Amino acid sequence: MERDAAIRLLTEHIEQDNLIKHCLATEAVMRHLARRLGFDEDAWGLAGLLHDLDYNATKDDMARHGLLTAEILEGLGMPPEIIGAIKAHNAENLGLTRRTPFDFALTAGETITGLIVAVTLVYPDKRIKSVKPSSVAKRMKEAHFARTVNREHIMLCEKLGLSLPDFVEISLSAMSDIDSELGLA
Repeated sequence: MERDAAIRLLTEHIEQDNLIKHCLATEAVMRHLARRLGFDEDAWGLAGLLHDLDYNATKDDMARHGLLTAEILEGLGMPPEIIGAIKAHNAENLGLTRRTPFDFALTAGETITGLIVAVTLVYPDKRIKSVKPSSVAKRMKEAHFARTVNREHIMLCEKLGLSLPDFVEISLSAMSDIDSELGLA
């Protein structure tokens, strides 16, 4: 699937601007991770972009989140490794086990976007390019800050051979590259 088609699919299923921005941020993080780790940048980017495709339909039943997306993408001929990673980002609710670097990357990558946005929004200028990686790492340790962000999911970066500081730096750089699209320029 080409990116333009994926964007159209995303906007057909998601209306909320903040959720679309989350998907764009996740795509950027996944592309940077793939590049750094030597994986398929397009596949990882598509997974990031489409991972929450069914969120509106499943937000009240997280035991289905990812399954509807899988059905949609299977019908479009999406490769199984992309579908598997998308389902694995909700592994706890689906009774699945994360096994592959792709699984760990999508779960950690989509989760850190929320922490980075939260840190950005407490900066006076609310510009992501002002955020220092050390500020994100510091806020990671503050359980009361962005308390809905699952720190254990972010720490799955270690399963990719990345330290938290490296992962934060990669993710922050990725999101900074698309700061205008995220409304954080």
